Amino acid sequence: MSHPSVQVACSTPMQLGESPLWHAAESALYWIDIPGRAVHRLDTRNDQHRSWPLPAEPGCIARDADGGLIVALRTGLSHLDTDTGGLTPMLDAPYDQDKIRFNDGRCDAMGRLWTGTIYEPRDQLLGSLFCIERGRIRDARHAVTTSNGVAFSNDHRLMYHANTPAHRIHVYDFDLATGITSNQRLFKQFDTDKTAANYGGRPDGAAVDSENAYWCAMFEGGRLLRLSASGDILQEIALPVRCPTMVAFGGDDLRTLYITTGRHNRSPQELEQYPLSGCVLSLRVETPGLLEFPYLR
Repeated sequence: MSHPSVQVACSTPMQLGESPLWHAAESALYWIDIPGRAVHRLDTRNDQHRSWPLPAEPGCIARDADGGLIVALRTGLSHLDTDTGGLTPMLDAPYDQDKIRFNDGRCDAMGRLWTGTIYEPRDQLLGSLFCIERGRIRDARHAVTTSNGVAFSNDHRLMYHANTPAHRIHVYDFDLATGITSNQRLFKQFDTDKTAANYGGRPDGAAVDSENAYWCAMFEGGRLLRLSASGDILQEIALPVRCPTMVAFGGDDLRTLYITTGRHNRSPQELEQYPLSGCVLSLRVETPGLLEFPYLR
């Protein structure tokens, strides 16, 4: 396990930081705090941090090609004007909001937003993955309990999708032209025994780098994994927090890896041991990432 120099990018602790998103034109990192009901932004040129409150829990964000951000809230899809702070509803949520909310997601190369859901009782596979294209929403029918880890291969022919409570990542054939997924198969299965001394966590948010490796945040495992296209572990990085949630490549050369983390519902003992829990961390990596695609209306 490697121990590169981990920096604190934003020392303001989130309850549950998620969905980091690099905005190259602004040299800024955006992310969300889910239970904190806010979108956050860090201008890396001057370390200025600002935030926008939200009326419901956000699950993920994406850059809007027309400006501002797309926010997948429990209540549905909205547009956030990051100049005025105005929030404009776009699409109602297609599920029971008392038990389900949107979660992790990102856009594909055609400008579709893929955002999964979490079934909050966590006792059935009643979460799924939804495709939002030009204001229309479609259920891709990837049955999960907690959807995470959505990412695409560099040639846009594969989609990765994790079911976090199952400690499992699937991979699908992906047709970029139609947005159809098929041929589900196992990409990586992790040990589910949380009582084991060497328990390594479960797969949360992810991103693919320019060499087609899949970077995965291991929630409760205190580590990041870089996996090959065949699921082999290429690199393991220890973190000074127990609950990393997602990663994003940023910086002028896309070699700064930003990591959101959580402290929500963690024990006082854990927070004492890991005081950086909830902060946004960063580290330098050898292989650059790729720019995220925006949502196209």
